[in-house]
Parts: sequence; structure tokens; C-alpha cells
Amino acid sequence: MQDSAGDSRRGLILINTGAGKGKTTAALGTAFRAAGNGMRVLVLQFLKGSWHYGEMESAEAINALDGFTYVMRKLGRGFVKVGGAEADPEDLRMVEEGWLEAETAILSGDWDLVVLDEINYVIGYKMLDPERVADVLRRKPEMLHVILTGRNAHPLLVELADTVTEMREVKHAYQRGILAQRGIEF
Repeated sequence: MQDSAGDSRRGLILINTGAGKGKTTAALGTAFRAAGNGMRVLVLQFLKGSWHYGEMESAEAINALDGFTYVMRKLGRGFVKVGGAEADPEDLRMVEEGWLEAETAILSGDWDLVVLDEINYVIGYKMLDPERVADVLRRKPEMLHVILTGRNAHPLLVELADTVTEMREVKHAYQRGILAQRGIEF
């Protein structure tokens, strides 16, 4: 298929990374746009778990509308211990199960967009080998788009990606003691 500029169209690999706020938010905005264009969207959230947050409610509402497919799944139990402490075996088990679900979804042909939210953290915490992720991305269906989020994207994945956006923090409310705001951060 050719677009108006004559360039071939294909599924893209996008990475939202960096220390600034907005990596997941940007991915979910793209997912929202994709669903509005009739695309089948799957958002898999590594590490997120027991918290209640607004995007889950929005995903359920969108998916309930006739003609929309926007599925969001939590694959973890919440934040994991890092920084010298060994990873909890339960978190490792959940990451492995989550990755197997992601791999199956990516290769299935059932989706137009798959978001792998916070997968860069999972890789950075050495809970998942980046080569496993790269291997699946190399074999994805031609028209499937995949977005990976989280700080410190692995160089192997950055090289493989079509578009990489780095969010840079200039200023953050937390620095002034302002707590996370419902509807903005969660």
C-alpha cells in the first residue's frame, strides 16, 4: 500500500523513553487515536497492578462501545523492588507470564496496535532479556504497530525502532512537594 507521498506503509515500532513525565500518557493518546480510527488496540501494562487508575476505566468504557476494540491489561502487582535487592520471585514469574502473553498477542495478527507499557523498566531491572523482545519485534506482522514505554530504553531496541521519543523533565510538581493528582498522574 502506498500513501500520498509514495512511501510504503507498514507497522511501526515506537519507543517513548526518558526521565520526563508523559511516556505512558503519550502511548495511551496514540492508542486512543488508533481506536478512534477503527484499529484493534491492546495495552499490556508491565509492573502495574493493584492501584486503581483512570486509564483502566477509560479503556473499559471505550471497549464497551460498539465497534471499538481497546483492551488494557495489568500484568504485575505494582512497583517492584530495585537497587541492590534481588527481584521478588513472584514479580519474575509475573513478568515471564506477561511477556509470554505479549509475545502471543504480537505474533497473533489479532491486533493493529500493541502497547508494551513500562517494558523498558522490566528490561532495565534485568527481569527480561532485551534480545527476546527484539526477536519478537523482528517477527511481528507487517502492519502491526508496537509502542514500548519506560525510562532507559535498551540500545538494541532503540536501534530496532522506527521512532524514538525522549521525554525530558524540565520541572515537576513533585519537586515542590505537590502530590500526584487524580486524573493527571493516575
